[in-house]
Amino acid sequence: MASYEDADRALSKLLRMFGPHRRTIHTEAPFWRLQGDGIWEVRDAELVTLTSKGDAHKASLLRHDIHAGFLEPIYAALREDEALAEKIAHELVEAHFPRTVHDEVLEAVGIESGYVQSRRKRRDRGFSDRVLQAYGHRCAVCGFGVRLNDRPIALEAAHIRWHQARGPDEVRNALSLCALHHRLFDKGAFTLSPYRLVVVARTAAGRGFEEALGRFDAKPLKRPMEQNDAPDPQFSAWHAREVFGSP
Repeated sequence: MASYEDADRALSKLLRMFGPHRRTIHTEAPFWRLQGDGIWEVRDAELVTLTSKGDAHKASLLRHDIHAGFLEPIYAALREDEALAEKIAHELVEAHFPRTVHDEVLEAVGIESGYVQSRRKRRDRGFSDRVLQAYGHRCAVCGFGVRLNDRPIALEAAHIRWHQARGPDEVRNALSLCALHHRLFDKGAFTLSPYRLVVVARTAAGRGFEEALGRFDAKPLKRPMEQNDAPDPQFSAWHAREVFGSP
């Protein structure tokens, strides 16, 4: 079993790396709530004081040095079959994160990214073509539109509300972005304002920042050729709330 103190340290780092901006990181919630999934047990749970919503108080978990872990049959199965553990990890990443950050999430927890999900939900194959065409085959942020043999390269259709978060395969829930800005968007380095302006995270910085991203802050997105294809504010609001890396 793992102590809450150790879990808090590791999970806090991961949530700050891959979660939306939050003033307070509540690692106590998954540590306690996993009991409800029937795969996890908390030792000495009777010592833990709870909030009015039934969650554990973080201070109580630390004070009593509470430990938790998988139920014995599940733990034994994972220990005996390392491939099973990796397969579950890959499926969790596939289910909850866009493909642009899959490798980074897996590497952060020490897992190689060679597994290929074989039961992916079938997606609309024409979605990407429709999005790129709507924006005239150029990046909605920087205008990049390089072609090779008359085919666009390094240009991708990026969901605003992630596919994994029930975002539809609709042009109004997408942007045509170059590979760089697609990855930055999925990581929360920038988002969209209700007026379809680029809003750059205050925490973004470093070499190349100004040229690649900073200079686009508060600038309008390149418009799609049809007004009806412009980003829907409800999807932009989701991205700003759940992905963006700033308050």
